[in-house]
Amino acid sequence: MLLVSDGIIVLPFGNGAERMLKNRMVNAHIENIDFVRHDDAHLWRATQEGIAFSFRYGLDILRQNGIEPKVIRAGHANLFLSPVFQQSFAGVTHVEVELYDNDGSVGAALGAGLGAAIFSTRKEAFAGLEKHAIIEPTHIALYDELYEKWKDSLNRKLLN
Repeated sequence: MLLVSDGIIVLPFGNGAERMLKNRMVNAHIENIDFVRHDDAHLWRATQEGIAFSFRYGLDILRQNGIEPKVIRAGHANLFLSPVFQQSFAGVTHVEVELYDNDGSVGAALGAGLGAAIFSTRKEAFAGLEKHAIIEPTHIALYDELYEKWKDSLNRKLLN
């Protein structure tokens, strides 16, 4: 059975105004925590899910503007070291994730190289990278349900 955060919702904002929220200050929030029932694992999972859900929120904005990614490439580093985050991220975004043996700085440099036309194709840019894993989206219906609850919570904060 897939473990979930058992109702805890984390809005992982709090680094200032969020551009994808129209420059609103939402701050970070933890909702529905029950200190009798929930432990550290629930809180950490809810935090990772909240970060994945916030990425989905931004991705939905891109989709509304006609951008529909078929794959997301990331370094096997930072949050992508966590199987919980990998699973949550792929499941809620509905997009396959390719993890490479590098970190975000390599991805940023390759993206800049593509933008500056140092590489003529994406294939050329990624030629030297070693793929670590492919994460297929799973449990999509469950993650969609959890995401909608998360988004309802976010929308309530945006109305305040």
